[in-house]
Amino acid sequence: MITSVLVANRGEIARRVFRTCRDLGIATVAVHSDPDADAPHVREADTAVRLPGAAPAETYLRADLLVAAALAAGADAVHPGYGFLSENAEFAAAVQAAGLTWIGPPAEAIAAMGSKTEAKRLMAAAGVPVLSVPAEPTAADLPLLVKAAAGGGGRGMRIVRELAELPAALAAARAEAASAFGADEVFCEPYLPDGRHVEVQLLADAHGTVWVVGDRDCSLQRRHQKVIEEAPAPGLPEALRAELHRAATAAARAIGYRGAGTAEFLVTPEGRCWFLEMNTRLQVEHPVTECVTGLDLVALQLRIAEGEALPAEPPPTRGHAIEARLYAEDPEQDWQPRTGTLHLLEVAGVSVEFDTGQRDTGLRLDSGVTDGTEIGPHYDPMLAKLIAWAPTRAAAARLLATALSRARIHGPGSNRALLVAALRHPAFLAGELHTGFLAEHDLGGKGESLALPALAAALSETGGSPFPPGWRNLPSQPEIRRYLAADGTEHEVRHRLTRDGLQGHPGVELVEARAELVTLRVDGRTHTYRIARYGSTLHLDGPTGAATLTALPLLPEPQAEPTPGALLAPMPGTVTRTAAAPGDHVTAGQPLLWLEAMKMEHRVSAPTDGVLTELRVAVGQQVEPGTLLAVVRPHD
Repeated sequence: MITSVLVANRGEIARRVFRTCRDLGIATVAVHSDPDADAPHVREADTAVRLPGAAPAETYLRADLLVAAALAAGADAVHPGYGFLSENAEFAAAVQAAGLTWIGPPAEAIAAMGSKTEAKRLMAAAGVPVLSVPAEPTAADLPLLVKAAAGGGGRGMRIVRELAELPAALAAARAEAASAFGADEVFCEPYLPDGRHVEVQLLADAHGTVWVVGDRDCSLQRRHQKVIEEAPAPGLPEALRAELHRAATAAARAIGYRGAGTAEFLVTPEGRCWFLEMNTRLQVEHPVTECVTGLDLVALQLRIAEGEALPAEPPPTRGHAIEARLYAEDPEQDWQPRTGTLHLLEVAGVSVEFDTGQRDTGLRLDSGVTDGTEIGPHYDPMLAKLIAWAPTRAAAARLLATALSRARIHGPGSNRALLVAALRHPAFLAGELHTGFLAEHDLGGKGESLALPALAAALSETGGSPFPPGWRNLPSQPEIRRYLAADGTEHEVRHRLTRDGLQGHPGVELVEARAELVTLRVDGRTHTYRIARYGSTLHLDGPTGAATLTALPLLPEPQAEPTPGALLAPMPGTVTRTAAAPGDHVTAGQPLLWLEAMKMEHRVSAPTDGVLTELRVAVGQQVEPGTLLAVVRPHD
């Protein structure tokens, strides 16, 4: 019997496993890097063990340190979570060799599915349909998707539309795969931009029972990373759904699977399904399955690891659940991840956290952060997962969109507006899903006009009094406030408050103004903004969205002229590769170096044709936003 579990992970999934362990009376052990020393998952555990260092390679990816931590803390079992070493067969074997219980599938099953190329061979032999292309692709095989054999999450993926692009795509994918997964094997498969990403949740015990616990649609993706997931997958013909379930079961039986796992498929518009991969762990999107079945998948993982048998059949699916992943990222800067302090994360109407929920309708929040958490550059930028469930898909989508739109999120920028726009889009509501959905539809997702929020910000600073500082009995100059928006634009607000009300903004009437709340009436419609201040930054939550503004001095300090051709770091990160040297002639768009931040790789390219006169960084160097990386002198 398991009495104490070490979670070899961090953040949201560690908190999720701890919640179930508490319910079952099992002691919990957390591990943490130095940046995570005061993280929520560390505070919630019964015991915590430090992993010295910051980077994942020094901490959460060190199998030896994790096993030693479990033994030192007196744990008798290890749960790998997802990501990091969760699909590492050597880690699973090391845990078991140390006399600990591994809460996951056999190491042999992990190894069998660890390489996508080997997994495809095994699945083809088991009669599961797989996508493949010849070893020497021709124009008839285009477009292609180059993928890393040893990993996922969009890392090491490249789309190839012309054969001439293939060598460069293979080289780039190999380099990124080696950096992310420690293995540079890549392969090609047909790229089907209008296909759907559908997966099947599996549970298997050691007594020969394999459960298919429903299916999920994960088609809404950006950069090959899932953004919105739902269960069950909508609009599938029952014959196709049955075929997916049969193929997933065959995949599990072919490798002697045990525990929780997911078989992922690509479904074409013609109704054909193709095996993509099998994730030998719990999925990030597992809450939607829990919310429509009432199952606790982590509890089932623990019971299977203890040797218990599953009942003959899983419970039926009821209703519909949709999950949205909320990320710290900048919509104005190509959705690059962002760091900073999360001052406030407040979602009204949340009924459960890390739980399945027992009602027909509800909201669930799973998050690895709390108010005051510092979002650093070392890990995934996901802030939270918000899940809505209801008797129908339409009701779940409406509940989730409304909850997101009304949430108060004060800190780094987020993808909240994009999520709301997607959930409310007619094509999404009609079930017209495919992996190119977000690229096909112009969803905006960058928030509202800032004219009214900027006025509200200015009025909140004067308190709405008709006698502001500097008030005169005779007409005088207007009050002036300047603000910097998240997209880098400046907004100047001029207004006067008199006994007759707000002047300078025809059609706008001031109803109330306090430091924390401003209400305006525009053409008969009332707009109320709740305002929070963090230093010089103001977060305004209004009726049509949220805005972040930074107060600027009226007389800004002179700024130094930027170096012509300078390339500055857009985010904190680590230099992983360079592709040019000082003195090289470069062309516009040519890659010069790559930065890795928050589990994503970002290319820095030459802005123009010219000469690379300076390269200020080296591989392995940590940089902060605004660091001078390189200088390209234009030819002219």
